Amino acid sequence: MSSDPITIYYHRDFDGMVSGALLAHILREVRGEQVQVASINYDRRKDWDDFEKGRRFAIVDFHFHPRADLWFDHHPTTFLSDELRAAYAPSERWCWDAESPSCPPLIIAHAERYWDYAAPERFREMSKWSDIIDAAAFDNVQQALFGEHPALRITRALTASPGPEWIDTLVEAMSTQTLAEVAARSDVERIYQRACRNRDRALEQFPPTVQWRRDGVLVYDASSNKIRRERFSPFYHNPKIHYAVGVIPTRAGFHVTCGQNPWNPPADPYHIGELMETYGGGGHRAVGGANPESLQAARTAATEIGETLLNHLASQPPA
Repeated sequence: MSSDPITIYYHRDFDGMVSGALLAHILREVRGEQVQVASINYDRRKDWDDFEKGRRFAIVDFHFHPRADLWFDHHPTTFLSDELRAAYAPSERWCWDAESPSCPPLIIAHAERYWDYAAPERFREMSKWSDIIDAAAFDNVQQALFGEHPALRITRALTASPGPEWIDTLVEAMSTQTLAEVAARSDVERIYQRACRNRDRALEQFPPTVQWRRDGVLVYDASSNKIRRERFSPFYHNPKIHYAVGVIPTRAGFHVTCGQNPWNPPADPYHIGELMETYGGGGHRAVGGANPESLQAARTAATEIGETLLNHLASQPPA
């Protein structure tokens, strides 16, 4: 083990946050490491070969990197090239399971096997909710939108995050505290309340963003910064659709998001992560995204993706 500090890069969502907090706790408590945490998103894939060259780093819930001291992921589209896929082999350092609903269960099982680690109950609770949230395995759309469990309050607050640095502070808190303790923080409560107001406004603003809705597929354009966005708005307003494809703005440009309706899945689902990979993105079987180079490219991609899903649905035999 090196005496140099290590930075854990985690994907900037609840799944990634729990993964980062869990690994930070393990490395500090079991291995005596000096650890920092930092979020990562798809914009960091540029110059991936040179990522953090000369520094020690770990990656959780994000793309494979052959120089990572430690790496854990569950995304089926994690490998950015055939060469990177060939470089991966399961080991004490690396673990990948595309069948896992989220990343924390992989880390817990791996640490139990290799590092004689027994995860505290608080991390097992976080892991359970990570599975629910990342796989959108909510009881219904009402729970997804209005649920009050601490994990859901934290997830809701992320939608109004003041910046990546604030999310890093939550990950550090999660490494030592329970979900209830983190959710009870005054900054989380304040941002959660703002996020709830944003959610209500987003639900009101969604219907006019719909570009078209046909045969189980809906395409919308919420690229204006004046429009609030809510992941489950399409299914709240249109419970009978199978897929929603949208264009939204991000700090790095414009994002195309695509998701299967968790409460009305198609009989033969299209692998969305693989579909989004053809547009430079990735994701899971039921949800994914990509960051085209311009707003027009994002709009074109959203239309093409919607048409692809329409054609796929049309090719299925009648129920």
